[in-house]
Amino acid sequence: MINNKTVLITGAAKRIGKSIASDLAKNSWNIVIHYNNSDKEANELAEQIIK
Repeated sequence: MINNKTVLITGAAKRIGKSIASDLAKNSWNIVIHYNNSDKEANELAEQIIK
């Protein structure tokens, strides 16, 4: 099944935003990770979601 559900999560690199992003990704949502200063954390989350 093709998923057309996409979500933009602000503050997705840490805390609640990270948890929401991970949960939605597990449920086949396309995730747009928005962050301000958390480059390392955002990249780690993206790698985790892609796997």
